[in-house]
Amino acid sequence: MEALVGLLLQIGDDGMKYIGAGIAMGLGAIGPALGIGLLAGRAMESLGRNPDAAPVIQTNMILGIAFTEAIAIYSLVVAVMIGFVF
Repeated sequence: MEALVGLLLQIGDDGMKYIGAGIAMGLGAIGPALGIGLLAGRAMESLGRNPDAAPVIQTNMILGIAFTEAIAIYSLVVAVMIGFVF
């Protein structure tokens, strides 16, 4: 524990800022990645069960992916703000 505290004290303010930006981007990318994977998988299952509903399922899937991807873009903006603005 003391070694970790000593290491953190050596990093400095700029280093901690970039570590925080990396964590923000990493955590902000995990959620949308899982969401898009689940969304596409469930859409494929639905298309397998009911191929006639393909246009409706595809439209809803693309909308869901767009909204999910917006969350990843927000986390990118936050990471850039942490890294370069603050």
